[in-house]
Amino acid sequence: MKKIAVIAFLAFLSTTLFAKVKLPGVLADNMVLQQQSQVKLWGEAKPGSIVDIKPSWAKRSYSTTTGKDGKWIQQITTPVAGGPYEITFNDGEKTTLKNILIGEVWFCSGQSNMEMPVQGFDRQPVNNIQDILIKAKKEVPIRFCNIPRITAKTPQSDCETRWEEHTPEGVARASATAYFFAKYLNEVLDVPIGLIISNWGGSKVEPWMSIEALTPFKDEVDISHLTNDKPVGPKQVLPGVLYNAMISPVINYTIKGMIWYQGESNRGQEELYGRLMPAFVKDLRQKWGLGDFPFYYVQIAPFQYDGVDKTSSAKLREVQLRNMNEIPNSGMAVTLDIGEKTKIHPAEKEKVGNRLAYWALAKTYNKNNFGYSGPIYKSIEIKGNKIYVNFSNAPKGVAPLETELPDFEIAGEDKIFYPAKAVIEAKSGRLGVSSPQVHNPVAVRYAYKNFVVGSLFDVYGLPASSFRSDNWEIK
Repeated sequence: MKKIAVIAFLAFLSTTLFAKVKLPGVLADNMVLQQQSQVKLWGEAKPGSIVDIKPSWAKRSYSTTTGKDGKWIQQITTPVAGGPYEITFNDGEKTTLKNILIGEVWFCSGQSNMEMPVQGFDRQPVNNIQDILIKAKKEVPIRFCNIPRITAKTPQSDCETRWEEHTPEGVARASATAYFFAKYLNEVLDVPIGLIISNWGGSKVEPWMSIEALTPFKDEVDISHLTNDKPVGPKQVLPGVLYNAMISPVINYTIKGMIWYQGESNRGQEELYGRLMPAFVKDLRQKWGLGDFPFYYVQIAPFQYDGVDKTSSAKLREVQLRNMNEIPNSGMAVTLDIGEKTKIHPAEKEKVGNRLAYWALAKTYNKNNFGYSGPIYKSIEIKGNKIYVNFSNAPKGVAPLETELPDFEIAGEDKIFYPAKAVIEAKSGRLGVSSPQVHNPVAVRYAYKNFVVGSLFDVYGLPASSFRSDNWEIK
């Protein structure tokens, strides 16, 4: 009799465990769904049951049947940007999500410079935030979904999160870089913007990569913790664990693109980093299943690191510059002019967010008649004792004209670099570099050290990256 009672109780649990549709944390009130797309909705309900889905913007409803594990997934069609709307899920008991906007959704990730909130870190402010926080109104159609810091040994399907509105409290907690990116897009496109924000200060790129992306690098990156029986602690930031806990739970959520600010913690591994990044992006695109979605990232800013005149961050910046040619549909925001010698978290986050938005507006949303890239080193020409530098992405030339620019060096065949005079000549409009100590120059470098204040721009005020024309070994 007791056994029968236990079986009856278990049967009761099986029918009530999913008596009401259970949705993942990222599907919630106040969310933003990607406009004019086939977006995925998913969750759990009673195994073998029918789940009806009715968006308030549509004349039709959608139906799906749960599997033996109670899980279900369904694509629905979204309209042009607008809202607010509701979505009702019904498997015999209704669940309704409210205050949903339709617009543009971006995934935002990286380490502490992406994590740095609008309200700043302790004793580390973000510039010009007072008016933003005071004037923040929830009527502004920008929403934030912050993924909590957690690690996992295996890919997770859910996490505890929620969507926040554009209130002073919500804005204060949002990533400053991501917020200014969204603010600029919202003002130009006049559509709602949704941000899914997933960051961990001090993280390398390896923890953000899946085991599938890491496996080709297993001789260089230890991934044994992902395959052995030992547990991974909640604060052990090892390869793969941030992908598992902080990206995998939202991989079904339809996004427009991704912005990324990371790299500081991979200094000293620049050659490996240069190979990891394209693999990281390729794998994410495959897992999201949205094609080669836009990937815009921030070049790390100048900082003293292991010494102002050393080159560890310059080498990393060089690799990041090269990655633009190796990652399809990508773009890089240069920050050479806003670094701070003694602060690894630059306060000028608005320029960073805006520069990412320029890339998105130009390349994703097809706006034009403005700068978005900054000059990119292309080649050199040697004429006598002078090196002339050629740039791409500078259709109106580089600037400022007839002004001596610091942080240039040139070298002859002896490979010894000397400080150089660099001037954009009024007559030719070209950047000429020379030094009385180098009569037959063969190579030029610009800002190739840890800390500089960028001095070379395009006519739109966007800085050039540090660069070098040589490929000589640097110790």
